[in-house]
Amino acid sequence: MTVKIVTDSTADLPPQVIEELGITVVPLYVRFGTNVYHDGVDINHDEFYKKLRTNASHPSTSQPTPEDFVTVYKKLSEETDDIISIHLTGKLSGTYNSALQGKQLAATGCRIEVVDSLSVSMGLGLIAITAARLAAAGESVQNVLAEIKQAIPQVRLLALFDSLRYLYRGGRIGKAKALLGSVLNVKPLITMRDGELLPVSQARTQTKGIERLFDFAENAFNIREMAIVHSTTPEKAGKLRERIESIFNIKHLHLSRLGPALGVHGGPGTMGIVFR
Repeated sequence: MTVKIVTDSTADLPPQVIEELGITVVPLYVRFGTNVYHDGVDINHDEFYKKLRTNASHPSTSQPTPEDFVTVYKKLSEETDDIISIHLTGKLSGTYNSALQGKQLAATGCRIEVVDSLSVSMGLGLIAITAARLAAAGESVQNVLAEIKQAIPQVRLLALFDSLRYLYRGGRIGKAKALLGSVLNVKPLITMRDGELLPVSQARTQTKGIERLFDFAENAFNIREMAIVHSTTPEKAGKLRERIESIFNIKHLHLSRLGPALGVHGGPGTMGIVFR
């Protein structure tokens, strides 16, 4: 039986990729006041960013419940004997722990392996894609897990924020808080290392920040796969993709959008590059 791959909605996978590779996505929750939404299910990206700009209260997020994972695992156990569930870094969310609890509660007899990607957004997404391709090719669960283990430290991420106010409000700023003193005057660039957000540098304008993203890609080597992620700037993301395609022959260069669960913390104007 084919290994089934599960991830969560912070992977920001493009819908066509989810469908093509048969990846199951468990949504996080986004709350505006008393209204609670399943990320990407009953609130789409445009609706979310409109609310984010106009709603008086800042939204919050919460991880899927263990019961959410139980439902998914039990359903998939009817189709396979092996499930690999890959999730965003446990240093920023309780999603990984919820998946572990769901594994224990499901008691399906199916083998369930829960993996902390130590990444987020398409960093997680690229790992899930790698696993799903191998699973679709008929690889064993042991081989898929071995490739995931290799892929995790190979993922590189650089994100440009219009400001840090959303990360600060959402309580996910981590070590990037060192940049807060000049948050109103610069566009911070942040990376992720071992599951934590770390400050890299600052740009005076978004244009200069995007140039830093391009340099980040241009100076890389042995790239297997890449993604450009944006929250509200599809035209700029598209132009960046064209520039990168002009210098690299990358078979898979995804254009992705920062979903509501991460948009709460990233805010409008966020853009990033991720590659393996």
